[in-house]
Amino acid sequence: MILLDSSARLEVLTRGPNSSAFEQYVEEANQILVPTIVLEVYKIIRRRRPEEDAEEAAFLLTGHLLIDLDDCMALAAAETSLERGLAMADATVYTTAQLHDATLVTGDADFEGLPGVEYIPAPSAASGNADQ
Repeated sequence: MILLDSSARLEVLTRGPNSSAFEQYVEEANQILVPTIVLEVYKIIRRRRPEEDAEEAAFLLTGHLLIDLDDCMALAAAETSLERGLAMADATVYTTAQLHDATLVTGDADFEGLPGVEYIPAPSAASGNADQ
């Protein structure tokens, strides 16, 4: 079971340079979790593209197992935020994955090194910056 966060979802939906790496996880997954907060991709796509594209992206996400943010999840995420130093949205995503024994697949460096996370850096981040 996997959970793709917003960064991974956006990469796939916009056919970014690392989309094939994330798509491989989707193809191999027996179940995909989507915390409702990941529906934020609608807003991000809507800023860049026509409303129809954003609606299609949201529709695709709802085809997976949606996990609602309830009071218990919010409190657990708050603890995770405090313990791990994550922003609340990131803590919500991470906590959702942890509570459902799912692997969090992400391109967000804030999750790098956390247990249960498959971090896939952007191609330029993976090779390092030659200017440094």
